Amino acid sequence: MGSRPPGLLPLLLLACFTHSWHCARGQSSYIIDAVGLTILPGSTVQSGTAVTVRCRVSVSHNDIPHLTHTFQLTQDDVLIHSSTTAEDSIEYEINPARAADSGNYECRVTVKDKSKASNRHKLDVTGLQTPNLDLNNLSPYENEEFVATCSAPEEKGSLIFRFYQRFRKGDPQKMKQLATTGNSTETTLTLKHIGDSFLFCDYEINLVSGTRRSNNSEEIQVIIRALNISPVMNVLPSTDVFEGDVVTVFCTVVGSPLRNIEVFLTKDRRILKQVRATALSHNFTAEEGDSGELVCKAEWGNVQKEAYRAITVRELFSKPRLTVDPSDLFEGDRFTVSCSVSIYVPEKISNETINYSYYKDKRRITDAETYTSMANPHMNGNYTCNAQVSSKFNKESPILVIKAKVLVSKPVLSVVGGTLLLGKPFQLRCHSDGGTLPITYTLHGPNRLTKQVVVSRREEEAVFTLAAIFKSADLNNFVCHAKNSPRKPPVIALGEQLLRSTIIIEPVSEPALTVYPSAGDISEGLDMTLVCSVQKGSPPINFTWYRRDETGALDSKTSNKLQGSFSIHNVQGTDGGEYYCVGTNQAQQTRQSPAVMIGVKMAGWKKGLIVVVCILFILALVLVIAFRRRLLHFKRKNTGKLSVKSASTKAERLSLTQAEVNEAANVTPGMMGKSIWSEHVSGSESDDQNSAIAAEKPEPQYTEVQTPQPDPNRPVPVKQGTDTVYSEVRNSQQGVPEPADGASVEYAELNHEADHQGDHSAPGEQSVSAEHTPEAESSVTTDAAAEPGE
Repeated sequence: MGSRPPGLLPLLLLACFTHSWHCARGQSSYIIDAVGLTILPGSTVQSGTAVTVRCRVSVSHNDIPHLTHTFQLTQDDVLIHSSTTAEDSIEYEINPARAADSGNYECRVTVKDKSKASNRHKLDVTGLQTPNLDLNNLSPYENEEFVATCSAPEEKGSLIFRFYQRFRKGDPQKMKQLATTGNSTETTLTLKHIGDSFLFCDYEINLVSGTRRSNNSEEIQVIIRALNISPVMNVLPSTDVFEGDVVTVFCTVVGSPLRNIEVFLTKDRRILKQVRATALSHNFTAEEGDSGELVCKAEWGNVQKEAYRAITVRELFSKPRLTVDPSDLFEGDRFTVSCSVSIYVPEKISNETINYSYYKDKRRITDAETYTSMANPHMNGNYTCNAQVSSKFNKESPILVIKAKVLVSKPVLSVVGGTLLLGKPFQLRCHSDGGTLPITYTLHGPNRLTKQVVVSRREEEAVFTLAAIFKSADLNNFVCHAKNSPRKPPVIALGEQLLRSTIIIEPVSEPALTVYPSAGDISEGLDMTLVCSVQKGSPPINFTWYRRDETGALDSKTSNKLQGSFSIHNVQGTDGGEYYCVGTNQAQQTRQSPAVMIGVKMAGWKKGLIVVVCILFILALVLVIAFRRRLLHFKRKNTGKLSVKSASTKAERLSLTQAEVNEAANVTPGMMGKSIWSEHVSGSESDDQNSAIAAEKPEPQYTEVQTPQPDPNRPVPVKQGTDTVYSEVRNSQQGVPEPADGASVEYAELNHEADHQGDHSAPGEQSVSAEHTPEAESSVTTDAAAEPGE
């Protein structure tokens, strides 16, 4: 390693220290205080003056080293100068200043990420340079082109130049105006006015502040010379000639010293002849189409002179006319083609001097006076004929197109859509595959129906709208005639083919609903079938079954027959009701059957069960009644005694009123038996309840008995002590438990003395009571009264 220069190390240490000090202080701080713009020597100067635009910036910062400034100078917001420098100002020189430099100037300074603009200052450069005009030919011929140049070499920007012509009298006339991006323009001018005139130019410039116009350039005198190249034209033998005459045309430029002159002979903008000389001649045989105006033109450079002469060519005979007979030609017809002319100048020409030639598709077919052939597709084509007079000239006829028509082929009758709905209007189409249009179709039908349609275009069809028919056999009555030739009979299509080519749909008749088994023989548990049938209708037919009290269909079936069926298995009582069916097919005419009322009978086993139950009930009732009677009879036999005993240990008392005793005394034995029977029957239902009550309360029962009035015919019983008898009445042992002491009384007959009634009871009433006592006990037993009838 080489030795280090002395003092290098301290410098490095100082640089590192400075860098560290700046880093320690953080980010640099600065602010743009102001930006100033100055235009010298002033804001308004004359054109050509040297102008200086100065921009200065003032920035405050914390000692930022190497601080740079970016200056951007604009004119009317268009950048014209930009620079970056560490200096705080710049200068922009405009030398010399022109009108294009006029405008608003602004200076914008950018320091790092901050920017600031100065105020706008306007510079106005007054005055425009006077333009210069240069011409490359000061004495051109009339209509001769020459070059003119107008320039303002010291000006800048886009200039618009204008060229003017001024005569000795009158105002200047603007000839041209051109816009350029430079300060000069060059163009070509032509002058027609023979003599002298003055040319000058000027320009204008468009600035933001407006349009400025320059002064006029110096005028330049131009002398326009006459160009003597006008042609002279002659036509021989004359300008009025006949067909076949030879015509000669002369065109000459006389007395011109110029060279390179071209001469043209034209007619209807078609050049007949052209020469590079001062004269030309042209010969031609006059024909019908040669009538018109001939033009002779002489041209030198871009200068032209013209001469005109009209020529008339008279026709000797007309243009041939080709005809064909017959005009309405069909294949197989014999036809004749003829060519004819009309003679206009009979003193010069006659029919004998005219020869005819026939052509087909530009091929010669005959030289006869007429041409005859048989019409067929091979003879179709473009026919022409030529009429020639000796060898001078000939005329060709216009083209005659011969195309033999084709006879109409046998038509075909068909129903539009291919489907016929009986009972509805329909359309018939009559169509022929072959035949030249127009074709006339005539339809004949029932009831002297006649309709006609003429088809003139291929996209048209003969369609006939007809009223409804109700039988398919009516189609046989339709006939269609097709015709396109007046000399040929029509071709016929019969309606019989309609039956073979048409799908005929017959609407369904009114359906009938049949029930199996019959509506009166339907019982629960059976299967019921509803058959919906129609007498007529094209299959497939859709049958639908309904019941009045239900919403929606029960079933729907499509059948290829005239009937359909719907079955209900295991019929129940709820299946009864009013049923009907609906039939429809492709005719879309829905028909409904009359409603059928169906009633469902009770099942046989249910009827038998009810009979058996009724019989069993009756038998049970009889048995119950018999059992009750037997039981009553048995009870009477075993309980026919009345036991009256003295009072028992229980203090019970039976009391009978005198009225009850009297009532009981008046009851006969028969009546008593009936009473007992009725009480037994009517009380049989309550025996069980009484038994239950007795079981719960096994106590002796006491009652008051009304004694009847004594029968005078009956012996008075012997008085036994007192009238008051205390006895215990015991119930029957059948069905009711006996009291605890076992005493039982069925019936007690008490005899009372009449004189004792007033002592012990109320008048007419005697009280009888039985009481059980330990001291006395008596017992009275009597047989039960016999049943009624015994």
